[in-house]
Amino acid sequence: QHALNSGIRRYHVAPVLCQRAKVAMSHFEPNEHINYEKLEKNINIVRKRLDRPLTLSEKIVYGHLDDPAKQEIERGKTYLRLRPDRVAMQDATAQMAMLQFISSGLPKVAVPSTIHCDHLIEAQLGGEKDLRRAKDINQEVYNFLATAGAKYGVGFWKPGSGIIHQIILENYAYPGVMLIGTDSHTPNGGGLGGICIGVGGADAVDVMAGIPWELKCPKVIGVKLTGKLSGWSSPKDVILKVAGILTVKGGTGAIIEYHGPGVDSISCTGMATICNMGAEIGATTSVFPYNARMKKYLGKTGRADIAALADEFQQHLVPDSGCQYDQVIEINLSELKPHINGPFTPDLAHPVSDIGAVAEKEGWPVDIRVGLIGSCTNSSYEDMGRSAAVAKQALKHGLKCKSQFTITPGSEQIRATIERDGYAQILRDVGGLVLANACGPCIGQWDRKDIKKGEKNTIVTSYNRNFTGRNDANPETHAFVTSPEIVTALSIAGTLKFNPETDYLTGADGKKFKLEAPDADELPKLEFDPGQDTYQYPPKDGSGQHVDVSPTSQRLQLLEPFDKWDGKDLEDMLILIKVKGKCTTDHISAAGPWLKFRGHLDNISNNLLIGAINIENGKANSVRNALTQEFGPVPDTARYYKKMGVKWAVIGDENYGEGSSREHAALEPRHLGGRVIITKSFARIHETNLKKQGLLPLTFADPADYNKIHPVDKLSIVGLADFAPGKPLKCIIKHPNGSQETIMLNHTFNESQIEWFQAGSALNRMKELQQKSS
Repeated sequence: QHALNSGIRRYHVAPVLCQRAKVAMSHFEPNEHINYEKLEKNINIVRKRLDRPLTLSEKIVYGHLDDPAKQEIERGKTYLRLRPDRVAMQDATAQMAMLQFISSGLPKVAVPSTIHCDHLIEAQLGGEKDLRRAKDINQEVYNFLATAGAKYGVGFWKPGSGIIHQIILENYAYPGVMLIGTDSHTPNGGGLGGICIGVGGADAVDVMAGIPWELKCPKVIGVKLTGKLSGWSSPKDVILKVAGILTVKGGTGAIIEYHGPGVDSISCTGMATICNMGAEIGATTSVFPYNARMKKYLGKTGRADIAALADEFQQHLVPDSGCQYDQVIEINLSELKPHINGPFTPDLAHPVSDIGAVAEKEGWPVDIRVGLIGSCTNSSYEDMGRSAAVAKQALKHGLKCKSQFTITPGSEQIRATIERDGYAQILRDVGGLVLANACGPCIGQWDRKDIKKGEKNTIVTSYNRNFTGRNDANPETHAFVTSPEIVTALSIAGTLKFNPETDYLTGADGKKFKLEAPDADELPKLEFDPGQDTYQYPPKDGSGQHVDVSPTSQRLQLLEPFDKWDGKDLEDMLILIKVKGKCTTDHISAAGPWLKFRGHLDNISNNLLIGAINIENGKANSVRNALTQEFGPVPDTARYYKKMGVKWAVIGDENYGEGSSREHAALEPRHLGGRVIITKSFARIHETNLKKQGLLPLTFADPADYNKIHPVDKLSIVGLADFAPGKPLKCIIKHPNGSQETIMLNHTFNESQIEWFQAGSALNRMKELQQKSS
């Protein structure tokens, strides 16, 4: 057991007089046990208080309350103080999370935590060569993460081990777990019946420090599944359909809870696919009830003991009969058709049967340049098997892919197993290139050579996100997301106009043939092949471990505390940029080539808002410097204002900050002198990240007031001395002609979050509290 400082707080997941056999949370932490008794006790306390049936989401969330007897609980209103079971971090976000943890001064993490190296490997030549190159280029960062993990008690998954979410599903997720991860697709673990939530690094630091973690009490959207999947329809089509219904912000502030008789027709990894892409509708997370498909997967991944324990506690791992959802969507899986969503946004849903005609009408390129399967969303054994089943039919008729074709295995275990079972070779034979077990092109880590920047083209992927320029940094790439088997079929045909359900292909012999709907095993008949061992255990005592950060490094930089609020109103702020339209975290802090600076705040701040469109001139990365009247790049302008001691604000549109959980999109504006972000609405993770770094995320009380602010205006936020939960703030708009307007701005700060603002950041506040307690 690890004590925090002088040591009252211990691992809260430790067993409390377990009557039943102790079951380890994972093979890698044999001394940390699943504590369903604590979950059961908390659920019973809350059920008695609320006196109503509970949804599954409520059971797991409320089952992890810090104080179930006194916690105020109102869906969509109150803030919950929670005790998650574990933390997971991918390497791009782990750098900043660990830098923040180091600056907290704590000796060791208070809950089981892991780091996963998956984001820094660029797809170029193929798996082995790309991995070797990544290890060489990123040696300094990998060494930092490995040594920081060893010093502070964090498990380290080396580069080549696989994508964080697949590793979690294979080793760490289990029914009823509450896990937070520094990646927006952490909800993937909902496929194993856990509440797995994507957060920024500062939230992860709270949990690793043993501090209760805050989450606004989620609403619960029920998705009732009836019927049964069959033919070309796949689990991916469920979430593509839901995204079309709810849109990219329809799930904000809610957990999506799947239920109904149709659930049992979906494999465990298929459920994970659905939960994974729930991030694209803004959902806090998504979850499925514990069932036989999960039990089967736990058994196949060496965790039959967890399944047996879950069987005993099953009543707490499924929703109560008669529970109430805030909204219900019903989908009949028997009628669900294969879907393809895009381009440029993951909620633009089309049946595959319609996409060719829609593309021609809209002027989207119908020829497919590249088909890409895999990623954290769709890289399971079943996914690879179904894709190989399609490829095998084409090969039988002498065909290969007309488009370029790439395959990304989700983990070393998946890679080794599909090599052993022949799937990888079939996919190579049809023209595929097997990439490293990493994120790769899905996050822009793709050294694409077949087109020039600015060239209009189409790609189809089995990924989850398709924002402008995301995969290859080309704003003219029209990216569509669909299932891996549809990607494979379309890559063989080479065109969006092909519908595998009805259309024929012409074989090498000139004869026409139709692809049959793919069929494949959900799990291997033999055991999984684990492949190479890529895990580094933290030592029992890491206190003597040295963590090296060179002061001259271009990749890593120790953090300096942000300045405290000076107690005054924010007067006469300049507007750095008024953003027009969609502004995701990719627009605010681009990934791709910028990933190498994720551990160096000053260097990565050179990408601040370079993808956002300036309403003044319709251009990206071109804003007017209000002090010189010259147009220039956004980061340069922000740096100039900071140098001159001038505070600034950003004006945004709807769902500002949707997409990735990257907290750099909040750290960068704070580092370069930003104080306020005013929008019509925020995405959940980004809004929290801004608060954590001492910024003010505010929303227009009247969304039409967005039109009252012009890029040349000055803004003052007044009344900060009386800043209080639920009380709007006043904004005075000062126009260049001397006239003024006053508008009201709403916020979602609670009392402790206001203390973050006053202290300058959540980390500053944590240190203040530590000093008081010592």
